Amino acid sequence: MEENISFRLMKLEDIEQIVYIEKNSFTLPWSRDAFYNELTTNQYAKYIVMEKGPSIIGYCGLWIILDEAHITNIAVLPQYRGKKLGDALLEQVLEFSKALGAKTVSLEVRVSNTVAQNLYRKYGFKDGGIRKNYYVDNQEDALVMWVNFNE
Repeated sequence: MEENISFRLMKLEDIEQIVYIEKNSFTLPWSRDAFYNELTTNQYAKYIVMEKGPSIIGYCGLWIILDEAHITNIAVLPQYRGKKLGDALLEQVLEFSKALGAKTVSLEVRVSNTVAQNLYRKYGFKDGGIRKNYYVDNQEDALVMWVNFNE
């Protein structure tokens, strides 16, 4: 894994870098306003950023409601992929979720995204079901995955 990697909670001034990562990672990137609203009005939202030196190279958003966490988005800049940084970020998020009292973590992932699915399975996520036509850009189905920390 890369050296000089650190993790912290996202701040409002990070939004521009996060939107850049979104645009370079997803066909339907979240907007600047969406992230602003997550940080300022969604009491359940927590975002962790992954930094290399002064630059944010990845992030993960989650909602924690009572004892359940839901990963809303997770991304690493394309030039940093394949270096186990997604693993490091997911590991941080799972530990953070546990520390905040979550007993389960869930997420949706494109059925075609086997790289991500394999990463999640490595951390104990299991297939939970299919959300038909979940992604509005191409009507692709989403695989719902979850991990229960008590298993």
